[in-house]
Amino acid sequence: MDTVNQNDRERTILQQTIKADTGWRIWWQLTRPHTLTAAFAPVFLGTMIALIYGNIHFPLFIAMLVASILIQMATNMFNEYYDFRLGLDTENSVGIGGTIVRNGIKPKTVLNLAFLLYGVSVLIGIYICMETSWILALVGVIAMMVGFFYTGGPYPIAYTPFGELFSGVVMGMLLVLIAFYIQTGTVTTEAILLSIPSMLLVAGIMMANNIRDLEGDKEGGRKTLAILVGRPNAITILMSFFIISYTWVIALILFGHLTPWALVVLLSVPKPITAISEFRQNQTPIHVMPAMKNTALTNTLFVLLLGVGILVGHLV
Repeated sequence: MDTVNQNDRERTILQQTIKADTGWRIWWQLTRPHTLTAAFAPVFLGTMIALIYGNIHFPLFIAMLVASILIQMATNMFNEYYDFRLGLDTENSVGIGGTIVRNGIKPKTVLNLAFLLYGVSVLIGIYICMETSWILALVGVIAMMVGFFYTGGPYPIAYTPFGELFSGVVMGMLLVLIAFYIQTGTVTTEAILLSIPSMLLVAGIMMANNIRDLEGDKEGGRKTLAILVGRPNAITILMSFFIISYTWVIALILFGHLTPWALVVLLSVPKPITAISEFRQNQTPIHVMPAMKNTALTNTLFVLLLGVGILVGHLV
């Protein structure tokens, strides 16, 4: 009887989670809004690091912010489209926008919208290049190609053990360095060092996603890192990303690259602790959603707090 009741509860939770949206919410959910802070936070951090070297060009900051968010939205839409094409997404899938499988939006519409967002980000990128350097055009093209081939093309990156690497480097480190470059015209060793935690935490979001989807991905033929190392080891790797990120900041303070104000990142420590605990206690996709949320919040809070710590350290 307890098992039956538990199954009923799980079905109720699932139905509430995947309930179809209507109106504008359909399109909003298509962007997977819970992922967009992964595009905002690195740009903020890179800009705060640049503040140490001089004044901030605010229009460039806004342009970079909007472009990075649009690319993230488009990447999510490519993911929605190609996962549907490959039969990986169903009406009961957790963690997707659900616009195609639940709301009946035509797949081609989702694909065209993704390319439209790419087009707008290109226009913004042209403005950024005109104000700074056309070298960024090449960097931008690489970032957009990674976004497309993450789930598109014959060999999607997301289906390989390299998903964490590519997402971490592009969305974690590269966004920080581009945001820094457009303000200063250079990339320094210090900027690279300060971008490492952002890289690890964005990779952590991808690892958390792959831990949640492990069984479904395995059935779909994916070979993600989480599948190759197994669930317990994948959780350990995620935990190591968290530990290294916090230790890295402490080390940078000890070696004089950051002021003690950067210790404000420690305010975010409860989030990764909770995330790891939730991953260890739950296994079904619907029940690890809180762990996913706390992993994403770890990245957002950590990177934003690090940026605030750098800002305060500069002003005080």
